[in-house]
Amino acid sequence: MPQKMKIDFVSDIACPWCVIGLGGLETALERLHDVIEPEITFHPFELNPNMVPGGENTVEHIVAKYRIPADEARVNRERIKARAAALGFTMNTSDSTRIYNTFDAHRLLAWALSQGKQHALKRQLFVVNFTDQTDPGNHDALVAAAGKVGLDQAEARAVLESDRYAEEVRRDEALWQSRGITGVPAVIINDQYLISGGQPPEEFERQLRKIAESAA
Repeated sequence: MPQKMKIDFVSDIACPWCVIGLGGLETALERLHDVIEPEITFHPFELNPNMVPGGENTVEHIVAKYRIPADEARVNRERIKARAAALGFTMNTSDSTRIYNTFDAHRLLAWALSQGKQHALKRQLFVVNFTDQTDPGNHDALVAAAGKVGLDQAEARAVLESDRYAEEVRRDEALWQSRGITGVPAVIINDQYLISGGQPPEEFERQLRKIAESAA
C-alpha cells in the first residue's frame, strides 16, 4: 500500500517558479502513485506584501528589486515560460504584465482548505494570474475562480468582503518565516525534509522516493 506523506507547499500566487514547482511535484507524485499517498496543504507567502493597489509593471519591478538589466529580466521570463509550458501550463507573460498584491487570494485559499478544494483553487489562481493576466486581488476574478473549481461563489464573496481568515494567513506566514522559509516555493515533507525551488519532476521524484524509502 502507498504510504501517507505530509506535504506542506509554501508559495505565492505571484511566483512563477511556484507554478513550476507545483507542476514538478504533481508529475512526480503521479509517477509515484503506487508508493506515496500525498496529503498536500498550501501555505501563504507574499513576495510583495506592500504591493500597491493596481500592482506594478513586472519588468520594472524586477529590474528595481533585483538590480538587473531589463533584457536579462526578459530572458529569464522566457526561460520560465518554457519550463512552465513543458509541464503543460501556459504563461502569457509579456512586457505589459503586472505583479499584484495577493493577500486576499491567500485568504480565499485558507477558506478553500476548509471546503476540501484548496489544491484545485491554487491551480486556478495560477491560471488567473499567469494565463489570464488578471489581477488575483480582484474580488470578481477570485469569486469566478472559486466557482470554476466547484466552490460556492456567494460564500467566496462573503469571505472576501469580510476580514475572515486574515489573521490565519498572517499567522501562517509568520510561522513559516520563523522556520527559516525566506524564498518560495518551499516544499516541506513530513515536517522534516525541505525541497526548495522550482525543481523538475525528476528531482522531486528522486527526493520523494528517497524519503519514502527512509520512512519505510
